[in-house]
Amino acid sequence: MESKYYTTIGLEIHAELSTKTKMFCSCKNDPDEEKPNINVCPVCMAHPGALPVANKTAIENVIKVGLALGSNIANFSEFDRKNYFYPDIPKGYQISQLKYPIVSGGHLTDMDITRIHLEEDTGNNKHFDADGGYSLIDFNRAGVPLMELVTEPHTFETAEEAGRVASAFAKEYQLVLWYLGVSEANMEKGEMRVEANVSVSRDKDKMSPVYVEVKNLNSFKTVEKAIAYETKRMIELIESGKGDEIIKETRGWDEAKQKTTSQRKKEGLADYRYFPDPDLPKMKLHEAFNIEKMKSELPELPAGKRDRYKNDFGIKDEDIEVYVNDPVLAKWFEEVANNLKDVSKIKTASNYVTSDYIGLKKSNLDIRCPSAENFTELMNLVADNQISSRGAKDILAMIVLNDESPLKIATEKNLLQKNDEGELKTIVEKVITENPEVVAIYKGGKENAIMSLVGKVIKESNGSANPAVVIKLLKEMLQ
Repeated sequence: MESKYYTTIGLEIHAELSTKTKMFCSCKNDPDEEKPNINVCPVCMAHPGALPVANKTAIENVIKVGLALGSNIANFSEFDRKNYFYPDIPKGYQISQLKYPIVSGGHLTDMDITRIHLEEDTGNNKHFDADGGYSLIDFNRAGVPLMELVTEPHTFETAEEAGRVASAFAKEYQLVLWYLGVSEANMEKGEMRVEANVSVSRDKDKMSPVYVEVKNLNSFKTVEKAIAYETKRMIELIESGKGDEIIKETRGWDEAKQKTTSQRKKEGLADYRYFPDPDLPKMKLHEAFNIEKMKSELPELPAGKRDRYKNDFGIKDEDIEVYVNDPVLAKWFEEVANNLKDVSKIKTASNYVTSDYIGLKKSNLDIRCPSAENFTELMNLVADNQISSRGAKDILAMIVLNDESPLKIATEKNLLQKNDEGELKTIVEKVITENPEVVAIYKGGKENAIMSLVGKVIKESNGSANPAVVIKLLKEMLQ
């Protein structure tokens, strides 16, 4: 009988905060700076005698995140020195937090949160292959405020489930950061970095004490792949009698090889020799910040927006996710919805936005949403059967490039549907006369054959005939 294994994961997510200056000095916090070592000073370069001063805005941003996640905000907090020696850490230690993080507890999607603390980022190692290979260090990023979230470990039936939950958590966390405006959280630029701690066990209620930390996960899909790969690797080692080869270590994800590779043994707390930073004062956060006021001033968050769109607009879950992930599009759509008021019209409008407009946007990134007034006018023309669905799509393709009145376009382009039965009757009679075979099939019991005649009538009217009126006339005249 095949052994059953469970996958346990815990996430560590670092996000650079979007402050004007770095965490402990007045250097510019600019992730887009291309020239190396421009935004540096004696403090972030650890010159002797230079003293740090904590960035209050960065601390405030971490509190906002904690409040958004339903976490506890500490009253007492402090910064610690985490000692380790890498070339990209000019001090020989990192200012971080150990015993007294700013935030503890909380929940998001299907995972519980252990803590969120604040630290400073490291410099950037730049590796070059020329002249036998060498590395240089850009310290522009050194000292940038870095917020680290740590989740509780969660055990899952399969690696696939673990990967899906981890990826969903990271996506939702990124959205929360965007909505709060505290971080750009761009994974491709390293502004948000996900690390997964992975272990396997045969006992669902007893996770293995030996886990690996997988770094270099720069996309949500990579998070899923890394968890799946590590689970498979560990199970294969155990099944082949080599379970002792699974050790606590840091591994990196190799995108080219689609696998993890060993980087170093996992350090323990003792290795870092944490101690309170003597240059930074202790913090009493409930005295420095009005926590209740900050909580009351939180913006609408993704979960709240989903509920509101579902209740107020009744649109599909897939449509809601489009708006949740694009706040600019969502704001515009809400203007349209407020203009339309009618729920059925709002649903139709959302269908045009999420299918037709998004499709046009993919083919031409330069297009923009038309004014809410003109898009509302277009939806009213559709609802009143003044233009066909095909005509609406054609007009939409025009107004995203040149924002003008859809009614004006429909009139000039002869796209208004003909609803006058007397005017259409002549065309219907002509089509019936010219298509006796189709008429015979319809009268023989195949009612769908009528749609062939409808198409011919619409073509004969240059696309202006209202299909509903045409069907009505055909049925009456073919009785």
